[in-house]
Amino acid sequence: MRRWGRRSFVLGAAGTVAALLTAGDAVAVPRSAAAPGRRSGRRAGTGELRGVWIGTVANLDWPSRTGLSAAAQEAELIAHLDRAVETRLNAVVFQVRPTADALWPSPYEPWTQYLTGVQGKDPGWDPLGTAVREAHARGLELHAWFNPYRVANHTDPARLVASHPARVHPDWVLPYGGKLYYNPGLPEVRTFVQDAMLDAVGRYDIDAVHWDDYFYPYPVAGQTFDDDAAYEKYGAGFTDKAAWRRDNIDRLVRETAERAKGLKKDVRFGISPFAVWRNASTDPLGSDTRGGVQTYDDLHADTRKWVKEGWIDYICPQVYWEIGNAAADYRELVAWWDRTVRGTGVDLYVGEALYKCGDPAQPAAWQDPAELSRHLDLAAGYNQVDGHVFFSARHVKTDPAGAMARVVADHYQTRARTPR
Repeated sequence: MRRWGRRSFVLGAAGTVAALLTAGDAVAVPRSAAAPGRRSGRRAGTGELRGVWIGTVANLDWPSRTGLSAAAQEAELIAHLDRAVETRLNAVVFQVRPTADALWPSPYEPWTQYLTGVQGKDPGWDPLGTAVREAHARGLELHAWFNPYRVANHTDPARLVASHPARVHPDWVLPYGGKLYYNPGLPEVRTFVQDAMLDAVGRYDIDAVHWDDYFYPYPVAGQTFDDDAAYEKYGAGFTDKAAWRRDNIDRLVRETAERAKGLKKDVRFGISPFAVWRNASTDPLGSDTRGGVQTYDDLHADTRKWVKEGWIDYICPQVYWEIGNAAADYRELVAWWDRTVRGTGVDLYVGEALYKCGDPAQPAAWQDPAELSRHLDLAAGYNQVDGHVFFSARHVKTDPAGAMARVVADHYQTRARTPR
């Protein structure tokens, strides 16, 4: 969601929004027409996933502010878990590496500033360890949410703690669009960010490694992501820089999957991308949308390939538009992703824009508390959709428009078992 950390409404925000065609790999099959075997996926018959994102970057959902005592932070976190149980969810996606920092005692990166207000300061407890323990005690899966390349929401390395890897290795970092990023084109960066993330896999009984939509940065008009030197050094053999960049992200995805399974064979790996892979006007395999951003072209993230290659266990596209949206219709994108995952064994969960419900700045459809419930009605007609994840925890908690209550009443009358 673009509320820091995620790009929920970038279709509109980036300029023109996308509307592609329904061409794809096959025709979407409604559940009622599905064969008795249902599907060949890894989780067939094991129940749906009902999740919620808990964002920590800029204190989005938790903690409510920096500087709270350890006891107060823990109490707020547990309240989010309890709320997930009350709304009959079965998974939380907890952001544990928001800006090249950590919510656990990492040997690679400093404690996040979003706990104490000071980057590198020990908060006096272990949020990730506590989250895993308390989530599991409540029958919730814990998906640890990492951001691979974002270093800071500013461009001044001097504001980072002196021991920060970005200051120790200034050649790893590039400023762009008012933020700092690790350069994905450097092999040493790719190895380091994997080491930093996988440290949590080795230490904790997390159920999944989860990434959102940040790979190469979203385009900013008039600015250049200056990775020419890396391309000159490592780009031989590629047709152009875009192909090289996509290969860099492909390598990160594939290598992370292999290493995570090597550490714990049962840990899952899921990615929640911006929902438009490519517009049909760009590629006949794309969706019938008109996206101002296409992940393949703009973020250099070939999300469709990752599914087709089976590098990931689940895909959770952020389908953050209403049914009937002229540029990116919820119905069209769910149908496209349903076709895309079919036969791959990759699970499909749909990311839902709970934060838009009742927001007066949003289109009329979002003023109706039943809009989100209609999303679940529609998605139930597609054989490959195995669940939904809601953005975000503070909106699940407060539910100002009553949209989450409507979802629970219409679809979550009993608690679902965890997917695995």
